[in-house]
Amino acid sequence: MQLHTHLAIDESLGGRVVRLRPGYAQVILPTHRAMLADRKGLIHGGFLFSAADYAAMAAVNDPHVVLGASEVRFLAPVRKGETVIFEAELEVRKGKKRIVKVQGKVEGKKVFEGSFTAFVLDHHILD
Repeated sequence: MQLHTHLAIDESLGGRVVRLRPGYAQVILPTHRAMLADRKGLIHGGFLFSAADYAAMAAVNDPHVVLGASEVRFLAPVRKGETVIFEAELEVRKGKKRIVKVQGKVEGKKVFEGSFTAFVLDHHILD
């Protein structure tokens, strides 16, 4: 299956789609120095959110999908050098609305979970 959305994402910051099927996407995010929040090696949560959002949009996989809302929880810290695996599954499809559940794990330990509400528009949001 081919990815049809968010094609300009910088994979070094937003992760890389490694598995894709209808209603499902897996994104891996290797963490590195540019993502640091402090000198102790803590990765800034914004990078985790970005990769989770990317996974959710990839699970919908429409060129005109946009994020409308999210509810997320950061469950454990992520350290520089760790790789986070995000899995996104489409749970609700109602008209233009999509709800996608996303989990992020490091070595099997859940570090992130969230629900992303997306909308599939008839045209690009900036048109």
